[in-house]
Amino acid sequence: MSHMQTERLQADDAGFARAAAILQNGGLVGMPTETVYGLAGNALDGSVAKKIYAAKGRPSDNPLIVHIAAFSQLATLVQTVPPAAEKLAEAFWPGPLTIILPKADCIPDAVSAGMPTVAVRFPSHPAAQRLIRESGLPLAAPSANLSGRPSPTTAAHVLHDLGGRIDAVLDGGPCGVGVESTVITLADDPPRLLRPGGITLEQLRAVLGTVELDDAVLHPLKEGVRVASPGMKYKHYSPQADVIILNGTDAQYKAYVNAHAGPGVMALCYDGDEAGLAVPALCYGNRQDDSTLAHALFDALREVDVRGAKTVYARCPQPVGVGLAVCNRLMRAAGFEVIDLA
Repeated sequence: MSHMQTERLQADDAGFARAAAILQNGGLVGMPTETVYGLAGNALDGSVAKKIYAAKGRPSDNPLIVHIAAFSQLATLVQTVPPAAEKLAEAFWPGPLTIILPKADCIPDAVSAGMPTVAVRFPSHPAAQRLIRESGLPLAAPSANLSGRPSPTTAAHVLHDLGGRIDAVLDGGPCGVGVESTVITLADDPPRLLRPGGITLEQLRAVLGTVELDDAVLHPLKEGVRVASPGMKYKHYSPQADVIILNGTDAQYKAYVNAHAGPGVMALCYDGDEAGLAVPALCYGNRQDDSTLAHALFDALREVDVRGAKTVYARCPQPVGVGLAVCNRLMRAAGFEVIDLA
């Protein structure tokens, strides 16, 4: 990858104008969204998609999500807009929901990873909307990190991973949701949740009725199965440290961690758990509010590497509501290494 100087742009008139010009010229820009930072490029140009894969070191069998700034743009990117898509858009767009539909011919194979479908999202972040509008392009944007690492929720995270590999990052401050969008496919009947996020399975079912949960959400992807959505790979969102999930009561968790204390051991736990632990603890939120866990998870997974941890014993919420999204990311960060203490 040729080394370039990555510009850090402010979210002001000059910054947006510069970022839009870079995108119109086939360049790549780190873009803030309400979920995580995206690595944006022109979604209608297959050579730009190849640049995105190269910058991330991402396997090109992982499709890219196309970002739009008006519901009317969806019809230009897909074959037809079914009633289910209209219902979902009405309920959740703009917001952290990605909808998969059969793609229109204008979507290059490099963006859809050779699949006949395309994943589309209308983000709610004002900076993302403005960049899409000012560039005049639908923007393909996976998370703006090196492939397999924890996702970026600040411009500093983007520069840490991709500085020198992309043209610019637009600094829009920290991301609100903190985990990537929920992904649902309408290309199959019934609709299926492929990746959980800030919009929950329960919310989707309230709008559509039947929505299936893909087996790969909480289990490894089966051998030989094509990746239909980003985030379905086995090892993902992962720090350099080994992450091991411990399921059990507070007392069981503390007893196990303390029995395995030693150099390089850390705890990734809930607020208040640090009392009584014999190892350094990183608290990533309130056990009563899974959205706080989602918001802080990736920052915490990066922080364990900053602190030089080798083994991290993590606590994981119940897989309901936003907890399902936190569970899904932690399971992949841990490579599905879970110890049941109960």
